[in-house]
Amino acid sequence: MNPEEIAKLSNYFKKTFMNEGLEVKPRPRKTDSAELYKGDEFLGILYRDDEDGDLSYNFSMAILDVDLE
Repeated sequence: MNPEEIAKLSNYFKKTFMNEGLEVKPRPRKTDSAELYKGDEFLGILYRDDEDGDLSYNFSMAILDVDLE
């Protein structure tokens, strides 16, 4: 993902979840995805999907059972 996409996605997450601490960061050696963080805490991965000319982004977040306690 390019810096413009990353900035747009960061703004989207901040507005949607009303949390200025959310930030999308590029992944090392990957161009089709980025990572979402809250401060230093990794939350999940964003994948860029540009199939058939329809651009979209998919967010994947794993939730461990120990995090639910």
